[in-house]
Amino acid sequence: MIAIFKKELWNFFGNWSAWIIIAAFSVISALFLFFFENDFNIFDIGSATLQSFFVLSPWLFMFIIPAISMRTLAEEQQSGTLFWLFSQPVKITEIVGGKFLSVWLVGVLCLLPSLIYYYTVYVLGVPEGNIDGSMTFGSYIGLIILIAAFSAVGILASSLSPNQITAYLLGVFICFISYFGIEQLASYKLLGSADYILQNIGFYQHFLAFTRGQIDTRDVFYFLFVIFLGLGLASWFVWKKK
Repeated sequence: MIAIFKKELWNFFGNWSAWIIIAAFSVISALFLFFFENDFNIFDIGSATLQSFFVLSPWLFMFIIPAISMRTLAEEQQSGTLFWLFSQPVKITEIVGGKFLSVWLVGVLCLLPSLIYYYTVYVLGVPEGNIDGSMTFGSYIGLIILIAAFSAVGILASSLSPNQITAYLLGVFICFISYFGIEQLASYKLLGSADYILQNIGFYQHFLAFTRGQIDTRDVFYFLFVIFLGLGLASWFVWKKK
């Protein structure tokens, strides 16, 4: 699994795709947070907080993570190298696990430039340092876990189709439904008491708890279940192709 993990990382950084994705995420988020006139602009909000960044980031990762993961298994199927991997002394779960870790790590590296945003808000706060550290820390933890959940979904989508474009669109669709679609459906309150259950099936409410600075084990275990479920299904679909 470590060998596959290193190989995937080399592919991402060797052909500049990871660098381009990290730069694109940083530039887009900076434009929305500091330059464009919108509800995310920190200067327009007038409050020393990065909450707008943590509201914006899931929407960006919803499109970025499937773009990173779409080629992981789909390209292997399309080129025929997946069958070569089957002949090697490596388990299917290790193949899927190595590819998942590489996608997740690239997603986490996208967050590193955002530390500049934290420093900027820290310095510009009145008084200096007037920023809720525990809420920011909890939000970062939640975002890292959410990236892992999106990565598992992206790997699952890539295992379902040998076509990378189809895998990307399917990954975006599942991420959108899981994060926003279920939450919106529950907000219509059409199912009575079942709306609460439906609301807790989606990603949004569990991620929202982290943005409040609350690291609840129930939310952590929920995301771990989603991650292992996605990777388990991906492994099963790959095994069917063996």
